[in-house]
Amino acid sequence: MKGISILGSTGSIGVSALEVVRRNPSRFRVLGLAAGRNVELLSRQVKEFRPMFVSLLDRQTAAEFEKLVEAPSTVVLWGEDGYRTAATIEGVETVLSAMVGAAGLLPTLCAIESGKDVALANKETLVMAGGLVMEKASRKGVRILPVDSEHSAIFQCLEGQRREYVKRIVLTASGGPFRLLPPEKMAEVSVEEALRHPNWKMGKKITVDSATMMNKGLEVIEAQWLFGVDVDRVHVVVHPQSIVHSMVEFCDGSVIAQLGVPDMKGPIAYALSHPERLEREEGFLDFYAVGSLDFAAPDMGRFPCLRLAYEAGRKGGTMPAIMNAANEVAVEAFLGGKIGFMDIAEVIERTMQGLESSEAGSVEDILDADGRARKFAAAYIEGAARPT
Repeated sequence: MKGISILGSTGSIGVSALEVVRRNPSRFRVLGLAAGRNVELLSRQVKEFRPMFVSLLDRQTAAEFEKLVEAPSTVVLWGEDGYRTAATIEGVETVLSAMVGAAGLLPTLCAIESGKDVALANKETLVMAGGLVMEKASRKGVRILPVDSEHSAIFQCLEGQRREYVKRIVLTASGGPFRLLPPEKMAEVSVEEALRHPNWKMGKKITVDSATMMNKGLEVIEAQWLFGVDVDRVHVVVHPQSIVHSMVEFCDGSVIAQLGVPDMKGPIAYALSHPERLEREEGFLDFYAVGSLDFAAPDMGRFPCLRLAYEAGRKGGTMPAIMNAANEVAVEAFLGGKIGFMDIAEVIERTMQGLESSEAGSVEDILDADGRARKFAAAYIEGAARPT
């Protein structure tokens, strides 16, 4: 039985992962759960799965949790130290890293340092610190197993293939809810509209990222590090049905694609059970119902965030961390009603223009760039003097 710890257990990925565990009780044992503030859902998860450790955002939230559930065999922790503990529990073989945003970086690095395989759903970890993360994983002899449906697809397409034959990686994108919206209407998009994804049920931040196509931009940089290719060999194609999860094109013109229903349980199960495959109970692909598959080029004018992600990936150094931090600040401001939908890209671009990229030689370099970018983006949003 494989011991696992889930960082981000109350998010959409964490909930789906626990459904995989629930359906395979003889395969997995949950030893750790980490969440933010959703104490009610976490309390139900703890009652069912009885982990050794749980961790929450802060001491106050941990105290609220302890009032809801009596679990004498579960140690309750909080804050950065708690998340690090959840990532390094003795007996855990695989850590599912599914925390939202930059907060997932340090716990993921701790999991790698302690010799755990990482099932990676937190794409920001590789966007911010891809070189450091992959070098550390190689040095420690641990596996980084992709959970994003697109990267899981590429991972599966590449198994048994020689990497020198790969010509390009093709990431599919649904195009989100606004791929056909007239350009003049884009600035009028409301928060409620941005949160209505046509194919996937996700958290608010990633749903907005999907609507701006920044999510795909982050995935481009993630693929660069996961599969060791130049960022310009990672192409994006809009595929509104979300049936083809991604493809690999080889030097002889052959293309291998991975298809499946738009459901995250499949990629999660594959990452947790690799190299084995778990039996799926329902939701198999019905080709007759699908009928046809459509593909189109992404509109960089409509979705400038995708363009900015490619620019950050080409620049390298700390620029991807700067871009990611600015995006997190801008999305939070959009969700809070402070800026409009198209202002998200403007905040990111101004921040990238206003800050210099430097060498990402250490975690401290990356966190410093992240902090400076957050300060700059917040000041730009508030209309204050631009930080120097």
